Amino acid sequence: MELSLPRNKDGQSVTVNTANSPVVIVGANGAGKSRFTSQLVSSLGPEKSFSLSALHGLYVRDAEEVAKTSVGQLYADIRAGRPSSATDNHNELEMLLSRLMHDEMLNLLNYKLSKSEGKKTQLQTTRLDEVIELWQEIFPGNRILVESGRFLFSRDNSDDRYSAFRLSDGEQAVIYYIAGVLYAPQGSAIFINSPEMFLHPTIMQALWSRIELLRPDCTFIYTTHDLDFTSSRLNAKVIWVRDYDPAAVEWDYMVLEDAASLTEDVYSAIIGARKPVLFIEGDGVHSIDSKLYPLIFKEFTVKSLGSCNKVIEATRSFNDLNSFHHLDSYGIVDRDRRDEHEVTYLRGKRIMVPEVAEIENILMLEDVIKAVARSRRRDPKKVFDKVSRAIISQFEQSLKQQALMHTRHKVKRTVEYRIDGRFTNINMLEEHIAGLHHEIAPRQIYEELCRRFRHYVETGDYAAILKVYNQKSMLSSSNVAALCGLRNKDEYVAAIIDLLRTDSEHSRRIISAVKRCFGLEAKNQNAI
Repeated sequence: MELSLPRNKDGQSVTVNTANSPVVIVGANGAGKSRFTSQLVSSLGPEKSFSLSALHGLYVRDAEEVAKTSVGQLYADIRAGRPSSATDNHNELEMLLSRLMHDEMLNLLNYKLSKSEGKKTQLQTTRLDEVIELWQEIFPGNRILVESGRFLFSRDNSDDRYSAFRLSDGEQAVIYYIAGVLYAPQGSAIFINSPEMFLHPTIMQALWSRIELLRPDCTFIYTTHDLDFTSSRLNAKVIWVRDYDPAAVEWDYMVLEDAASLTEDVYSAIIGARKPVLFIEGDGVHSIDSKLYPLIFKEFTVKSLGSCNKVIEATRSFNDLNSFHHLDSYGIVDRDRRDEHEVTYLRGKRIMVPEVAEIENILMLEDVIKAVARSRRRDPKKVFDKVSRAIISQFEQSLKQQALMHTRHKVKRTVEYRIDGRFTNINMLEEHIAGLHHEIAPRQIYEELCRRFRHYVETGDYAAILKVYNQKSMLSSSNVAALCGLRNKDEYVAAIIDLLRTDSEHSRRIISAVKRCFGLEAKNQNAI
């Protein structure tokens, strides 16, 4: 299908050949993507477009409003000639169920008439059959029954039968989408507004992939701001709507024809972000990183990617494409046991590395502890003194183990770097490896680290210890929560997050402390 898109900011209309690929219209809230979609629907007309929205289809019951929809117009021929009644005031889902039943009865009637005339005939597969098959595939263990002209639903382990309107919103939405798509005009563009609505992420991708197979003659056009859904349409053409000028009726948009060079997460960030992007470690839901950094770096779109390697690669890829999307991007990774050379290299690649070993240590910064203590009406100095003594003592007890882990990291990095050299034959490689032990001198590294770590303990250098001490149990073992009047480490973390959500002196102190940990000035929100 050839799509003539609305005018862009240069006053031009762009034509896109969908070539049997779905289209995703995506952008941030307020970017103008809904108006963009409406303009596209209007340009195609009712014969070439069919629009579905689960929110509208399940909840809007105003008769005049529903009659204007694609489903309402589809239902008009059934309603024609009937006397007006209260039962006419359906929502779109009810209309689709009625249409399915109506067509099923016509199919049975045609079958009966053909049989009575002595013709050889078979019952045809109907849209209702397809709805039942796919719905039961998506929700295994559930059944759709048709009895006395009514739709009933049941579960395999129960004799209870109930109507469609006792289904969950997600179960109703799936019926609505399947049935609606089956009734779209031949070769039309099917517009789906917010395809992720009411659907659990675990079924969303599989559902839309299956629904698209129902109508290979049609072009599916999705409008969404959901980045996970956008990523799930791997072969889609993406129209990134960035802004809208209502006076000129023009959009600032870009057609992304080829996303093969982008990872899924980078691709999502490009099309969804209007602010600079900050890639971080963690799972995006449970990790401390995903809870803390969006509240510290409010001027950024923060995207969790999981591992540090993914953060590094995504930041590199995103910045390589700066001329394409005109957005800055940065990354944050834990320092862990990286030496100054590694840290300097990463910072040169726009990867921020804190002056502490890991994310938990950020929550143990002196000013963060004091801010929490002060907010709980505890003496901040006494609390911090007790916490720092506990941490220094614990570090002293595990000093040799910590030095050994740092040594192992340094040896591993050095070996990886040296083995990466070019060798013309196996003899040269063997000679090189044989000399690595003396060249790297692991015991010398270990003993030097032990001396440095002992110095931190002897001088009570709390900040230096946080920089090298990898110990995730620190929050619990330091007793910081109890000293601040909280029950456990989870309450301590929650207290910090709650403070950061406020506009208070405590919040400003925490933000300032964290940004200083990254070598940034808190007063300059764009210091990165």
